[in-house]
Amino acid sequence: MVDFAVNVQGSGPPEWLRERLAGRLEELGRYPDAGEERAVREAVAARHGRRADEVLLLAGAAEGFAMLPRLGAALAAVIHPSFTEPELALREAGVPVARVVLEPPYSLESVAGQANAPDSAVGAQGGRRGVPVSEARRPQVPEAADLVVVGNPTNPTSVLHSRESVLGLRRPGRVVVVDEAFADAVVGETESLAGESYSDVLVLRSLTKTWALAGLRCGYFLGHPDLLARLNQGRAHWPLGTLQLEAIAATCTPEAVAESQRLAENIAAHRDAMIPRLRALGIEVCEPARGPFLLIRVPDAELLRKRLAGKGIAVRRGDTFPGLESGFLRLAVRPAAEVDVLITAIAELGL
Repeated sequence: MVDFAVNVQGSGPPEWLRERLAGRLEELGRYPDAGEERAVREAVAARHGRRADEVLLLAGAAEGFAMLPRLGAALAAVIHPSFTEPELALREAGVPVARVVLEPPYSLESVAGQANAPDSAVGAQGGRRGVPVSEARRPQVPEAADLVVVGNPTNPTSVLHSRESVLGLRRPGRVVVVDEAFADAVVGETESLAGESYSDVLVLRSLTKTWALAGLRCGYFLGHPDLLARLNQGRAHWPLGTLQLEAIAATCTPEAVAESQRLAENIAAHRDAMIPRLRALGIEVCEPARGPFLLIRVPDAELLRKRLAGKGIAVRRGDTFPGLESGFLRLAVRPAAEVDVLITAIAELGL
């Protein structure tokens, strides 16, 4: 299918990265070397201007989300609409979760830095999907929340929150987790907190999207050593394999970082070209958009999704994201030739 559903860029890693991974295949008969693991942490630290003890290597961002219950939160707040895996991991571990559902245009500025109110539209049991929040019941982060999770840029809204608004979530005794899985797809990685050290902020990074490594599972946490130690407690030995270590080290070199920024510039250009073409069809596009995907709204999203699938085009449904109604779809940003196929199909099918 023509894939607008998955946000991975390309069908596989670039040739130079494949060659580096292939060069390590002869070493798979032995366990990874502890010295190499330290060297990779140092490479990640150098990439972000941090210390090596502020890096925890992960088998993908998904492993990082699964670790969040180890922080021992009494109440976790998850900013929505957003990726649902962090909330799932917390709930499955028995951690109470408050959903903080943002209103369009889904900006964090409306909740960061505000004090909690008794009539807040946030419930410890998860709140209600698709219920509008009046001015008197603005979504707010409960002051009792000792863990807050936010995506930046956020999946699926493509909103890039300001670093000030993210830092505005901090409170004494609270840990803020920033999911920056798509941050390297933003030109200049603006608003990222990856290069800043705070005792109460954890930044989660993934290599899956930009480098098309979904099948290898690579990522890392950046944060204070004390927080990382709590996350790492009880973990299995050799949690990452040789190829994962190689991939992380390879994509942290200055040359790779420069390449990722060229890719981010391409994504921005494709996104800027894609938005007016969608709007010309009468489609509502949520803006400002800064990620490698777009959130759109159409009269009957489910019907359009099924009809596009019948034409061999895959798009991501939006109603599985808390806070979004059934009229939303998410589209990965793609080059003009693929967008041509999508636009032609929608024009033929109608909305």
